[in-house]
Amino acid sequence: MSRRIKRTNPGPRSRDERKDARPSRSRPHGDHKPASRPGSKPPRFEPERVEKRAPRPAAPSPEKPTEALLPTKVQTVTVTADENNMRVDRFLEARFPGLSFSHIQRVVRKGELRVDGKRVDSKDRLEEGQSVRIPPLKLETPKAAGALSEAAQKTLTTLKEMTLYEDDDVLVLNKPAGLAVQGGSGMTRHVDQMLEVMRDAKGQKPRLVHRIDRETSGCLLVAKTRFAASALTGSFRSRSTRKIYWALVAGVPKPKQGRISTFLAREEGEDDTIMRIAAHGDEGASHAVTYYAVVETAGSKLAWVSLKPVTGRTHQLRAHMAHIGHAIVGDPKYFNIENWQLPGGLQNRLHLLARRIVIPHPRGGVIDVSAPLPPHMQQSWNLLGLDTTRFDPIENAPEE
Repeated sequence: MSRRIKRTNPGPRSRDERKDARPSRSRPHGDHKPASRPGSKPPRFEPERVEKRAPRPAAPSPEKPTEALLPTKVQTVTVTADENNMRVDRFLEARFPGLSFSHIQRVVRKGELRVDGKRVDSKDRLEEGQSVRIPPLKLETPKAAGALSEAAQKTLTTLKEMTLYEDDDVLVLNKPAGLAVQGGSGMTRHVDQMLEVMRDAKGQKPRLVHRIDRETSGCLLVAKTRFAASALTGSFRSRSTRKIYWALVAGVPKPKQGRISTFLAREEGEDDTIMRIAAHGDEGASHAVTYYAVVETAGSKLAWVSLKPVTGRTHQLRAHMAHIGHAIVGDPKYFNIENWQLPGGLQNRLHLLARRIVIPHPRGGVIDVSAPLPPHMQQSWNLLGLDTTRFDPIENAPEE
């Protein structure tokens, strides 16, 4: 359910749509197009007067611009506000797309990278304003793509089944709930590891551009080339990417549309780590902004809300909804409403979907992809009689 849009001279929108193309509003596969609302305005982030075209094969593009970004001598950079509280290894991944995990770990382990003149660990968190010494970096020689084993073939088939959109540069996956994006302690299967089977003829492996929580399902953006990785990472950094999430929450938020603005800071517990609401100036605190809108309710006990994060902090949506007293159903970290009973038939799993992503394509135009409800959320929508064809008011929320 995706589309790529190329800007043309002003004119009416083409109504020809491929069978698998998404409608003008975000909807699951097979849903019909809703009637237009009198006086409604087009979504702010959706281009007007556009013509839909099938993705065309992209001409080969030199990858030297990305490689040129890699420092050939020692350089010092300053941590920005958007990079506040970012892990050292994630910081390097974001700044220099295409660097291998092993290379990042090596320069950090050897002490070649310094923060305010001190050695750090790859998992240490950075703070806005800190000075980071970055050594010369290089892209490692890619592994040659060989014949796939039977297990690798199965993994490739799984990835193809998860694919919502693909062209020569970009891949958007519908990540299922329960599958981690990257490896961690005791993690044997994750998306990053699965992408090994998609190395191209040059041995280049697709690169993750962003991440979503393990228990969150939906749109996950992947770059298939260094050129695309650099462009897409830049779009995230400049906040020209638009993301919409769907969630089922406890109670009905009032007002039904609003803006949540807080500071979030990491809090380490004995068994787990969560993001807590912090005060401005607290150590490690980052500003986080989320817009929300109630799409439909199921009595007074449950509501389907649409969420648009302006910033991209860890667990931002989960922490924000819990903060306003309407935690996301099935959230094991942030749902702590006393004496609240899960309605019969609903699964006690996180009801959060990365529903839609809209981002400039590295070669022009716009990528606009929507993911369907995962099975456990679809079951809840069916039981509660929620209508997925309803107009989603979050589309008209501000962008900042």
